[in-house]
Amino acid sequence: MGTSVQVTPLCGVYSESPLSYLLSIDGFNFLVDCGWNDLFDPTLLQPLSSVSSTIDAVLLSHPDMLHLGALPYAIKHLGLSAPVYCTEPVYRLGLLTMYDHYISRKQVSDFDLFTLDDIDSAFQNVTRLTYSQNHHFSGKGEGIIIAPHVAGHLLGGTVWKITKDGEDVLYAVDFNHRKERHLNGTVLESFVRPAVLITDAYNALNNQPSRRQRDQEFLDAILETLRGDGNVLLPVGTAGRVLELLLILEQYWTQHHLTFPIYFLTNVSTSTIEYIKSFLEWMSDSIAKSFEHTRDNAFLLKHVTLLINKTELEKVPEVPKVVLASMASLEVGYSHDIFVDWATGVKNRVLFTERGQFGTLARMLQADPPPKAVKVTTSKRVPLVGEELKAYEEEQERIKKEEALKASIAKEELKASRVPDTTLGDPMVVDTITAQDASDVTSSHIGGHRDIFIDGFVPPPTSVAPMFPFFDNSAEWDDFGEVINPDDYVNKEEEMVDASMHLFGGDLDGKLDEGSAHLLLDSTPSKVVSNEITVQVKCGLTYMDFEGRSDGRSIKSIISHVAPLKLVLVHGSAEATEHLKQHCSKHVCPHVYAPQIGEKIDVTSDLCAYKVQLSERLMSSILFKKLGDYEIAWVDAEVGKTNDMLTLLPLSSTPAPHKSVLVGDLKLADFKQFLASKGIPVEFAAGALRCGEYVTLRKVGDTSQKGGPGTQQVVLEGPLSEEYYKIRELLYSQFYLL
Repeated sequence: MGTSVQVTPLCGVYSESPLSYLLSIDGFNFLVDCGWNDLFDPTLLQPLSSVSSTIDAVLLSHPDMLHLGALPYAIKHLGLSAPVYCTEPVYRLGLLTMYDHYISRKQVSDFDLFTLDDIDSAFQNVTRLTYSQNHHFSGKGEGIIIAPHVAGHLLGGTVWKITKDGEDVLYAVDFNHRKERHLNGTVLESFVRPAVLITDAYNALNNQPSRRQRDQEFLDAILETLRGDGNVLLPVGTAGRVLELLLILEQYWTQHHLTFPIYFLTNVSTSTIEYIKSFLEWMSDSIAKSFEHTRDNAFLLKHVTLLINKTELEKVPEVPKVVLASMASLEVGYSHDIFVDWATGVKNRVLFTERGQFGTLARMLQADPPPKAVKVTTSKRVPLVGEELKAYEEEQERIKKEEALKASIAKEELKASRVPDTTLGDPMVVDTITAQDASDVTSSHIGGHRDIFIDGFVPPPTSVAPMFPFFDNSAEWDDFGEVINPDDYVNKEEEMVDASMHLFGGDLDGKLDEGSAHLLLDSTPSKVVSNEITVQVKCGLTYMDFEGRSDGRSIKSIISHVAPLKLVLVHGSAEATEHLKQHCSKHVCPHVYAPQIGEKIDVTSDLCAYKVQLSERLMSSILFKKLGDYEIAWVDAEVGKTNDMLTLLPLSSTPAPHKSVLVGDLKLADFKQFLASKGIPVEFAAGALRCGEYVTLRKVGDTSQKGGPGTQQVVLEGPLSEEYYKIRELLYSQFYLL
């Protein structure tokens, strides 16, 4: 039978909620994405909590809240302990995103769902893969291979390909086929006829203008506001689509010699850009080639100033400016504070570049028509003074006393446990009188300080006096002496850098900016003061789609080209999901599913696959031929059983002769260059290759059968001549004869 595949949505179906799905392949459970929203709503994670202990591996696709925001909470509170897999940019930028959200929340609330240590712990054991790198599982996941591929939405964004027994399962959400300034388009179209495709319907009803038109409208709106003596606020994510916006502004300001200041304001802005500079190989071909030829890094921003707190912004001169600030939802963060300050200015503009999450201030302001006034909560952390400070100190003193009492009780219990157990046999012959005398002498000499000798280790119950611990550090030996592991003597530069950053007040990986750590390192007792105010929205509100996702028409075209055997639709409004489901049922494949949260659907392939072993007698009679990195052979055999295992055995009768098979993939462009190198004049004409004076070479076949078996043929036409036979011989040399 085929590979067993089940999909169970945990969040993010028939809505724009965060993405989280349980994918089971032959009993091996993948958690594909582990998202949360900017509101940190714990009710969204209830389905995950019921299955988190059964997860065998976690796959992360993008470095934003909607795809990985719940990872620290799930590991700390929900019992998730599976290994995590993602690309290097998803790991680094995802970490910074979580830092930014935590600090933004901590500044205005007593946020306690997770800590910075929990974030570090969640990302500590992440396995980082490069694009197209295969990772083979062992044990329970034996035979399963995963590989990340370019998604095109965010830096490091991934289309996951999961393979078992030759059947592919693709997880492709939030992909973008368009090539942008800093990213290449997705490679999803290179996959054909996977067993299962899991994709989203988020943009199924949206159509987008051309990139040039969109960029020009974006710049015109900004310049109109600046030249009208107004300020522009762009609420953005920490390290996602903001990278594209920064490049657009940087390039336009450079080309037109503009002097309006641009500020990028997040708690981790400098760390973000420093990491981005080292990820050029993950970006578009144009950026990589530019760096190779000119050594110019596209993210050496000359017109953008990086800020890490709002105080720095308040110190700049009062001139029209552009500020890109986190968070995109406007719920917390610097964007929230700046909006409150600028919303009442008629000349100012808030320019949204992505749809706000449901229930957030950003979504409310994107309504049509926009509200004229909104209620917002402003919060700040202030130090405790007077009676509050006194009460806080008394409470802390009480807690310290309780902890000291508990420690004292625990120590007494530990002492009691060290009393020798006379019921246990002691292999050593000890004079009990002498031992007792020694114990008394010891006690009389050290009085009440006896704990100093034994604190830090527990003596064995058979000991009669305090003993220093002894560890037998046995080593392996060979004919040349003690066996040495060279890795023990290698200076690990990354660990040394991490340690130095820790000494200077940074976190374990040095990912926090100095200025962002003041809140975390400040031990002054403080409290959060909140105030609900009504803000009159007089500024301009504009939404432009810079989300970096394929639009509805492109999604339909790509899915039709991929032509999966079974299709699962997730993440999108109910209307968009039903629309795409009906379209794909008619034009792509009959097996289209759109499950609800908690609904397990079985998308096991209808194909039957069997594992067989080759008998030794059969292997000894097979003649292998090398094909690149592989060896291939024609096998004539019959199926039998050996020890309850299907086995291929040699035929009992002489096999009938088979036709010769040419194995390979001929590309006419490559063959054209090959013939030219052999001195044969060659050119393309009407889709065919004109070789010499009379010979024509063309490829024919049914191109509508995507991934079909051997439907393409190579046709060589021309009069029988010396030239014809020479070209045919050269053509045969491009294949392997089997």
